Amino acid sequence: MPLNHQEKETWHGLSVQDVLAMLQSDRDHGLDPAEAARRLARHGPNELPAAQGAGPLRRLFMQINQPLVWLLLAAGAVTTALGEWVDAGVILGVVAVNAIVGFAQEAKALKALAALAGSLVSHALVLRGGIQETLAARELVPGDIVLLQAGDKAPADLRLVSSRELRLDESALTGESLPVDKNAEALPASTMLAERANMVYSSTLVTHGHGRGVVVAIGAATEIGRINRLMSEIEELKTPLTRKMARFSHLVLWAVIALAGATFGVGLLRGQPLAETFMAAVALAVGAIPEGLPAALTITLAIGVARMARRKAIIRRLPAVETLGSTTVICTDKTGTLTQNQMTVVEVFSGSRLYQLTGVGYDPVGEIMQEDAKVEVSRHSALGEVLLAGMLCNDSQLRQDEDGWQVLGDPTEAALLTAAAKAGFFLEEERRRRPQLDAIPFQSENQFMATLHDPGAGLPRTIFMKGAVEKVLARCTLALNDLGVQEELDAAGILAQAEEMARRGLRVLALAKGERPPDDPSLEYSEVECCFTLLGLVGMIDPPRPEAVAAVASCQAAGVRVKMITGDHALTAGAVAERLGMGAAGAAPVLTGREVESLSDSELEQATQDTAVFARMTPEEKLRLVRALQARGEIVSMTGDGVNDAPALKQADIGVAMGVAGTEVAKEAADIVLADDNFATIAAAVEEGRGVFDNLVKFIVWTLPTNLGEGLVILAAIVAGVTLPILPVQILWINMTTAVLLGLTLAFEPKEPGIMTRPPRDPGQPILTGVLIQRLGLVGALLLGTSFGLFEWELAHGGELAQARTLAVNVFVLVETAYLFNCRSLTIPPAALGLFSNPWLYLGAGIMLGLQLLFTYWGPMNWLFQSAPISGRAWLLAAAGAVACYLIVETEKFLRRR
Repeated sequence: MPLNHQEKETWHGLSVQDVLAMLQSDRDHGLDPAEAARRLARHGPNELPAAQGAGPLRRLFMQINQPLVWLLLAAGAVTTALGEWVDAGVILGVVAVNAIVGFAQEAKALKALAALAGSLVSHALVLRGGIQETLAARELVPGDIVLLQAGDKAPADLRLVSSRELRLDESALTGESLPVDKNAEALPASTMLAERANMVYSSTLVTHGHGRGVVVAIGAATEIGRINRLMSEIEELKTPLTRKMARFSHLVLWAVIALAGATFGVGLLRGQPLAETFMAAVALAVGAIPEGLPAALTITLAIGVARMARRKAIIRRLPAVETLGSTTVICTDKTGTLTQNQMTVVEVFSGSRLYQLTGVGYDPVGEIMQEDAKVEVSRHSALGEVLLAGMLCNDSQLRQDEDGWQVLGDPTEAALLTAAAKAGFFLEEERRRRPQLDAIPFQSENQFMATLHDPGAGLPRTIFMKGAVEKVLARCTLALNDLGVQEELDAAGILAQAEEMARRGLRVLALAKGERPPDDPSLEYSEVECCFTLLGLVGMIDPPRPEAVAAVASCQAAGVRVKMITGDHALTAGAVAERLGMGAAGAAPVLTGREVESLSDSELEQATQDTAVFARMTPEEKLRLVRALQARGEIVSMTGDGVNDAPALKQADIGVAMGVAGTEVAKEAADIVLADDNFATIAAAVEEGRGVFDNLVKFIVWTLPTNLGEGLVILAAIVAGVTLPILPVQILWINMTTAVLLGLTLAFEPKEPGIMTRPPRDPGQPILTGVLIQRLGLVGALLLGTSFGLFEWELAHGGELAQARTLAVNVFVLVETAYLFNCRSLTIPPAALGLFSNPWLYLGAGIMLGLQLLFTYWGPMNWLFQSAPISGRAWLLAAAGAVACYLIVETEKFLRRR
């Protein structure tokens, strides 16, 4: 074979004869079986390469290879060396649970390329040696002749050699919302993918007609194989949360090392014993490590997963819960996500009047309006004639089942059936009134369809015609006026009206009728050349989901910009964007894929800021657009349902796939799957994501002052040359019990008021802002002063060392409990959230108090943790210190609000 099929990308630009000659194939004979076997050995099977990825051990190690986890492992090693087996077991258990949960979530992501590889069909009807035979699709080779008919899925990339009324659904590959007419004519080499009418691409669906094509690409060389390569080249991005937690963990790591080193150094300078100084440094390190943070992170995200599941968003990767709340830009597909993916007639022009039809989709529920007044439709009026013509000049059917109304045939024709039903016309009844005798089917070169009907009673037979406005208008000499009376045709006025409807993004069809003698039994092409009466125009569109309009507005109010990225036509995309409120009326900016291709990277980055709608986009251009937004520091959410969306879904910070209409490839490439295919669910998930991040920050702001206070107490004791107020084992008790019983209750905190009216977080902003760091310092200092002061007070009033340390531990726990209520909101008073809106706080505080009583008064706990019973006066002083800390923090919040 003179040309390798994988090196040729412009098959659409060659004639059928040239393509067959280059592939050494015959349209009527196909390949000889022996030649097909040789080509199979040369090119390999028609399947995509299996995904290569890291093994399970490496993926498990990556769950552990994080700074904070290494800190926990170090703490576990130290506590093991100290002989504190229980505490070491708890710490290592936390590490194990987090690693297992992360490993299980990541394992699901590896199915993406496997799903793509499985998207090729299993069988195809092929000509081999002049004989039709059904072969496994993996056995196809370049040069094979494949026969296509309605219902087939293309088994490879084909160049058509012949076709008859062939239409394909290419939405999964190109985003085109309507079936595409196909023919075998050669095209310019520069023709873009979505407009290559002579090509049939792997995994697209034949919806009508039949055809014959020669295989020009198989496996990895197909368009779907190219998408597979794009996906395999994309590196897994860290989410904003994981990036921030990594920076935060490094900060904690160096802070712990610095404080421990300072403690050890000061102790040596003061001449304290080496062993005692080392134990003090170890105590500080153990105290400064937030052992409960990884567990809190996992549990907070898991609670977010459950909340989102109740709102129809299924989370595939835990960090995705928070990432959607960080989103600054949502790039969304149009068809099926923002729209119904159901063609709907929304306007009818007949006589001199324009009518509007309410209702969306194929459900025949709605009204016909004219100037805000409901219209009763007569079958003899011009409007009635238009609707009846659309119903009868029609090959499609609608069927209702448990999943709603289903189309059997072409979506455009289904829209015409629905429109007529809204006027009270029913298909079975109308077909009995005027049964169809003959038809001229729609062909792409004619751009119209005509049907012949018998009204009975010896009346002239009726021809109904529908099609492109120019084609139908050229065959008309008269038109119906508002009263249903024939008058002279104003062709210029009709064309102007059609252009006005098209500018609104509508697909416009013209309908006409003619008459034939009652004894004329058939319909010939020569009989539909002239003398028709124009009935009117219908305008249809795939309408926006009503809830998507509100969802877009909600996202924009939250400072999240919404951009439409679609493979559909620019005019249609712009019209839908206008209806969704994504741009100024009539002026939603639109860039096409061809225009995007001509832009440099810097020009594209600027265009992403100024443009709301991107139309006729290929998978590469979608991917490039997402990267351009990320280059500007945006946190990008990408939504989609087709194979063509998969690379951009994987590249985006958060990929959102449609669960109902979405392909398996899109679902496996995404982080979130919408169970209802509804853009409104994305807005709900953004809200939940913001709530998750808020609660995580609240936990961090609550837990770190404890770690800081514990470290400062140890450091102060070393500097002052006094006995340690708290021991390492007591520090571990405080950290682990309070983190579980107190801190984790913040994960159940309801979302704060106004969460969707504030702008998104700055992607470059750290988890802890300057204000929050100051609050950490304030609370850490309060813990230092209160615990150290009461420790010395107890010793000064005759208390034993164990009692003084027990009092210091209880001070930490009570201050943490009081501060927990401060942290229900970082800006407003807890009472503004509802005193009992989070009952888990009270349950956790009650259990914690019970444990502290055991810690203080129960003998086994006294032996294990070196604690001792304390007096009621000591409890009152500790409680007073906690209340004082609470009031000081609320005062600080009040002053900052002022």
